Amino acid sequence: MALTGRAALLALLGTLAVLFAPQPAPAVAGVALLLLALIAVDLLLAAGVRQLRFTRSGDRLVRLGESATVELVVENPGPRRARGLLRDAWPPSAGTAPRRLPLDVPAGERRRLTTTLTPTRRGDREAVTVTVRTLGPLGIAARQGSHRVPWSVRVLPPFLSRKHLPAKLSRLRELEGQHPSMVRGQGTEFDSLREYVAGDDVRSIDWRATARRNDVVVRTWRPERDRRVLIVLDTGRTSAGRVGTAPVPLAGEMPGTGGLYGGAAVVPGWPRLDWSMDAALLLAALAARAGDRVDFLAYDRAVRAWVSGASRTELLSSLVNTMAPLEAELVEADSAGMVAAILARAKRRSLVVVLTDLNAASLEEGLLPMLPQLSSRHLVLLAAVSDPQVAAMAAGRGTPELVYNAAAAEHQNAARRRITARLRRQGVEVVDAAPEQIAPALADAYLALKAAGRL
Repeated sequence: MALTGRAALLALLGTLAVLFAPQPAPAVAGVALLLLALIAVDLLLAAGVRQLRFTRSGDRLVRLGESATVELVVENPGPRRARGLLRDAWPPSAGTAPRRLPLDVPAGERRRLTTTLTPTRRGDREAVTVTVRTLGPLGIAARQGSHRVPWSVRVLPPFLSRKHLPAKLSRLRELEGQHPSMVRGQGTEFDSLREYVAGDDVRSIDWRATARRNDVVVRTWRPERDRRVLIVLDTGRTSAGRVGTAPVPLAGEMPGTGGLYGGAAVVPGWPRLDWSMDAALLLAALAARAGDRVDFLAYDRAVRAWVSGASRTELLSSLVNTMAPLEAELVEADSAGMVAAILARAKRRSLVVVLTDLNAASLEEGLLPMLPQLSSRHLVLLAAVSDPQVAAMAAGRGTPELVYNAAAAEHQNAARRRITARLRRQGVEVVDAAPEQIAPALADAYLALKAAGRL
């Protein structure tokens, strides 16, 4: 049961009547009885909420920053008109609008209500409950009840770095045009025979064809295109830190206010995990267009996600669906387990791209000692998202506090440079870039490896 503003207004009028009554006590009792009678009559004549039936339809997938539409059909099989309010409850991060919907369903009919979701976080957003309040004919009291009407909308990563893909594909086509289609003495797929010229590898001579033609003949080969790229996403505690600025509003923010509570507050950025996902999607799209086979692994202390064998047309769809529910786990990543998982899945020599953080303490105690057994079998590229705020702090001068902050930032930058140098001495390629630059920087590193013939 719920009371409306009309009930409060009637109670106020009754109070005024009591004030002017010659005998207040009987007047109070009379007003109370009258008000209770009106409430009882209104409740009896209001449509029941338990008998209402609900069905849903609408979008199941939406990209972060875009809107989805979910429709709710309300059926009233009862004998009375259901008139009142309906609240379709979702988690706050689902961005539900409107929060309350007017309800007016005649007896034996149904009505369709539409809710728009503009999510502010990745992952699966589940409908909570549908709460209905049906008013009586007097509008004094209402029946209220809740129903479970399940529905789920998966919020996919926005893939904002897609805008860099045309430029990277153009660079890829340039690289492919620079390499001759028939490479002498290289590759694995036989193509044709031709006459020997000075400089050809003698191991490519086809002696049987040479004997038949009375001239030295060599084999030509097609360059191998089916390379393996394994993208590994570290979902441990270091991936939870927020860096940069949020390209789309985060949960709890008011768009256009500049922060959580308005004013000049700094907008917290995406977690490193989300920036890494964006870079992984651009790399996967580029590698797939290059003809490489792309696999994906998410790991902290266990395998959180694994995508393998997806075709070129299905790869991005598989990746965004797999990445959507991933969250950073507030535990230290198990580097030994991660390397073991990589070696178990990557049987052939591959480019292994590890998206993690260049945290010196974590790497020295975890991944760094395990890298030799990984780099001995694969080409390893480590990509990390730097924090722009540290760079801003390093430039601070003018007050003792700013100088102290600058010294701390320089100390951290020096630690990142030292760990980067150690990784490169072990044969590991390193990409360390700001949040907005990590995706194109990683794509450029991939293209550089292609251009150098290392992939």
